[in-house]
Amino acid sequence: MKHIFIEGKDKQAPTLLLLHGTGGNEKDLLPIAEMIAPDASVLGVKGNVSENGMPRFFRRLSEGVFDEEDLIFRTSELNEFLEDSAKKYHFDRDRILAIGYSNGANIAASLMYHHKNALQGAILLHAMVPRRKVEIPNLDGTPIFIGAGVNDPIIPIEETKELVEALQNAQANITEHWGQAGHQLTREEIEQAKTWYEKNFKS
Repeated sequence: MKHIFIEGKDKQAPTLLLLHGTGGNEKDLLPIAEMIAPDASVLGVKGNVSENGMPRFFRRLSEGVFDEEDLIFRTSELNEFLEDSAKKYHFDRDRILAIGYSNGANIAASLMYHHKNALQGAILLHAMVPRRKVEIPNLDGTPIFIGAGVNDPIIPIEETKELVEALQNAQANITEHWGQAGHQLTREEIEQAKTWYEKNFKS
């Protein structure tokens, strides 16, 4: 997978896995990582799927309707890439914190839905429910920050609440932030994510 790895100064911090939204690339979320955890190592990844020339992490059948078969395949592909990258770049595979926006947040959630201990934590910004009627592995207190917009035209409030409930039922430790904005990222939610990060991951 096309990617960028930048080694950070803080060896105690988790490696930040950066997962862009539709049409983004492996460098899109570097400014977000810089705001949240400037001294952490980062692994920015570009999605392997193209939709009308726009990179994505998995195919969809229409707006909000995922190609589940491709989602499962691409999630496994990403999980294997993380195993390989940990060996290549010498970071702790068990200490990866995903920061995902939109399509990237969806595949980050999918990692936790399908692979036990795939992530030490996650910042899911404007995420949807990746799959329904599946048993999520026990997340056993995994800290997850979920940022959502009450006026998001793509993700209804009920969808976010369903995702929160599913992850809580899998024993994750969820922090929600609801902004007044739509689907775009806001400085307010990134600042809230930074506060959450410092509470959960700073020694």
